[in-house]
Amino acid sequence: MSDIILKTTDLTKKYHNKAVVDNLNIEIKKGEIFGLLGPNGAGKSTTMNMICSIVKPTAGSIEFLGKDPRKQKKEVIHKLGYIPQELAIHGNLKAWENVELFTSLYGLKGEDLKKAIDDSLEYVGLLERKNEFAKNFSGGMKRRLNIACAIGHKPDLLIFDEPTVGIDPQSRNFILDKIKESNKNGATVIYTSHYMEEVEAICTRIAIMDNGKIIACGTSQELKKLVSKGDEDITLEEVFLTLTGKKLRDYAE
Repeated sequence: MSDIILKTTDLTKKYHNKAVVDNLNIEIKKGEIFGLLGPNGAGKSTTMNMICSIVKPTAGSIEFLGKDPRKQKKEVIHKLGYIPQELAIHGNLKAWENVELFTSLYGLKGEDLKKAIDDSLEYVGLLERKNEFAKNFSGGMKRRLNIACAIGHKPDLLIFDEPTVGIDPQSRNFILDKIKESNKNGATVIYTSHYMEEVEAICTRIAIMDNGKIIACGTSQELKKLVSKGDEDITLEEVFLTLTGKKLRDYAE
């Protein structure tokens, strides 16, 4: 059995004849935390949306667990969890109602659904706040609730698209710790970000993406060796600058 959980082949998305994602070829192994590092507009979110069948590719193919998620969506959708950059929660629903809304879409009912809701909220540290309305939560709590809504069905692959944008350092560290914990519990993770330190801290392998293309891929150390010329103290930010001619910080929100 292949250890490749996700593979894209010449994956392309064009808008008005401009390639936002340009012939993308990636292979992600089971058990990885795979980082996509790039500036806003690099094509990260569009790539994730295509993997989740939210956006239709212009060309190319996607294989998730050996299947085409567009053609065999019912067979694979329950094995995928997507945490989008934009909050997908409803402010006028209580925390547990938000989790119920999304988790029930995967066929969970009755006691199984109740347990999944409580387990998810406990996992993100919100079980004691389950009866509070989401609109009253802080930014960090809303991000955590966003995660709870995506993990109730215990997916094999978790996709985090910029999950720490605009939150405080404590909430950011909490989310990063939970991502590592999910990975240790068996989930493969794709993590997109333009924050260097986050990607380097949690990802086992990193792809640098710019203008819709993967321009380098490997472990943090492998990427540094590409441009280090013997300098062991080179940073990932310096690697990015050398390979793209851009300072990633200029693009950070």
